[in-house]
Amino acid sequence: MKDLTTRMITLGSRPSKLARWQTEYILSQLKLAWPDLSFRIVTLDTTGDKIIDRPLPEIGGKGVFTAEMESALLSREIDLAVHSLKDLPVEISEELCIGAVGLRASAQDVLISAKGETLKTLPMGARLGTSSLRREAQIKATRPDFIILPLRGNVDTRLRKALEGEYDAILLAAAGIERLELGTYVTEYLPYEVMLPAPGQGALAIQCRSDDVELLQLLRPIHDLPTYRAVTAERAFLAALGGGCSAPVAAYASTDGAQIEMRGLVASIDGRRVIRVAGIGEDPKKIGELLAQKALDQGAEELLG
Repeated sequence: MKDLTTRMITLGSRPSKLARWQTEYILSQLKLAWPDLSFRIVTLDTTGDKIIDRPLPEIGGKGVFTAEMESALLSREIDLAVHSLKDLPVEISEELCIGAVGLRASAQDVLISAKGETLKTLPMGARLGTSSLRREAQIKATRPDFIILPLRGNVDTRLRKALEGEYDAILLAAAGIERLELGTYVTEYLPYEVMLPAPGQGALAIQCRSDDVELLQLLRPIHDLPTYRAVTAERAFLAALGGGCSAPVAAYASTDGAQIEMRGLVASIDGRRVIRVAGIGEDPKKIGELLAQKALDQGAEELLG
């Protein structure tokens, strides 16, 4: 890595405590692999961080957390961008690539209730906080009586709102809660049969410029191949359904050696129609596309809008 010894490698991070944790975690792994190299972190505000009073689909969906980071990569303000992979659109500029995917944390969603209630024990008409259409649809399929209320802000803000009684319960990704060591507040880990995650949930993606050969080499030691194969299948499922669709889409894949076992879901927002597909294969892209076609064959196109 002689070409990089004289270079300051800049990582871009969103400003939230969770985003900083994620970037610092990747930085620590890079330092372990390359102790002789110099690194620094630059914080960048994104549209999703600035506008917290409106649901994500209203302000642009997934790209609201990544567009500014990608611009900073292209302008060479930063060299690496650390993303929650679930926030990264499936279609990215040809000038950029996912240079590495870190070892995946839990992909599950969790329920947090100040009174310690679970999905089953929450009262009729309970107020549930989430701004995710994917979570809303799957919850309504299980508990159509719930009143779904929008919930934005960083993890600490969302947690405070739940604990202060603004909601009877809220839904969050387990990975974020665990990374911030807030697991004691979790009332229930939702099984995949009840709540299938967003494609890529729990995984971190490190994005860089496609032509930066030195940085791509730098990222190799922190790249987790089993995670990469699983999330590639999930993202292929999303891409084959239309990629940027605002309809509730979920997917989860796990690997066992060469084999990939995957399940996917497309639902109506009211939860009345849920299409579930599953399959096993060895090629991540093919299994994702195959399951997307299965879902389309069952009428998913009507739900995708």
